[in-house]
Amino acid sequence: MGRIHILTARQVETLPDGNHADGGNLFLRVRGGSRAWVFRYKSNGVVRELGLGSAVSRSLAQARKLAAEMRLLIANGQDPASALGRDNRSEHVPSFAEVATLVIESKRQGWKNAKHASQWENTLSTYVFPVFGDKKVDEVDVQDVLRALQSIWTEKHETASRVRQRIEAILDAACAAGWRRGDNPARWRGHLQHLLPALSKKSLVRHMPAIPYENLPAFWQELQAKSGMAALALRFLILTAARTGEVLGATWDEIDMSNALWRIPAQRMKTRRAHEVPLSDLALETLRRTPVIDGCPYVFPGARGGQMSNMAMLELLRGMRPGMTVHGFRSTFRDWAGDMTHHPRDVIEAALAHQLQGVESAYRRKTALEKRRSLMADWARYVASGV
Repeated sequence: MGRIHILTARQVETLPDGNHADGGNLFLRVRGGSRAWVFRYKSNGVVRELGLGSAVSRSLAQARKLAAEMRLLIANGQDPASALGRDNRSEHVPSFAEVATLVIESKRQGWKNAKHASQWENTLSTYVFPVFGDKKVDEVDVQDVLRALQSIWTEKHETASRVRQRIEAILDAACAAGWRRGDNPARWRGHLQHLLPALSKKSLVRHMPAIPYENLPAFWQELQAKSGMAALALRFLILTAARTGEVLGATWDEIDMSNALWRIPAQRMKTRRAHEVPLSDLALETLRRTPVIDGCPYVFPGARGGQMSNMAMLELLRGMRPGMTVHGFRSTFRDWAGDMTHHPRDVIEAALAHQLQGVESAYRRKTALEKRRSLMADWARYVASGV
């Protein structure tokens, strides 16, 4: 079987992303800040994995004890999944946080985007675990769910709605596993819809705080004086009117310097449609100032060589203009283009990668690339007009 008890308690808290063996089929899986125990074994020639809960709620000693029980079951010719409590779940009912970890691990391989797992982990850790994460999953009731949701239901409704759906999915999984019975207290239809206000989409519109376009040239002067990868990324974002995720995920093979184009594949676009961004001379100059890191595909990598954190540009902006948002630069661009130029509306919307609606979308098939090239050149001249 080889060595066992390889890890230390300190390593459990500090090891970087990856699968770290403790020996005896037990692994610590670290991904995007999440730390979970996994038991890996073979059944009928097929490698299987069982999630054993979060390393936050289950200690190293507890995980080793459970792994030892599973190894004993294997030695006796039994399926170690039974150690999770198929027949004795009344003796050990896991906490909501433990079941949440199991659900995330079971879904992780099926998610096309790794960000889904981190979104689940981050929202649950922020809004749910502090309220009832340590509570046994069969004891979670509607009052617990309401306490987690009410504080964000109107201010962060989209987030709250997703949190509710995730709570519901976790409690459904607990029912399927035999850890709880009865109605799901996070169910919306016929249940929470009578306890939480139904808000119209119109009432939920929140405009991202944005720098007025009149103030942008002065801001650009200050930004030009900033060094570092986050400053370069923010310059490029402003000049292309792109979304944060599109810039953070930009790779050098998407950039065509000779034709002054940035070709973003469909899978990286919010609209799931490929998008070409004409690059102004100033955008090209920004790219030329950006160092290429050997072995790293990203145009604007993070400090460790991977993708830059989605907080990097925001933290830079907060230091320069507290209260403003990175996404707000798209609004700044839209207001400037609508107020200060004669560029057609459909060309402006195409520059923002917005899909036209209704009849207009049926007839507007092209992307107005050359007209957008002129628009982005005008935008770059305006942005740098204060320099």
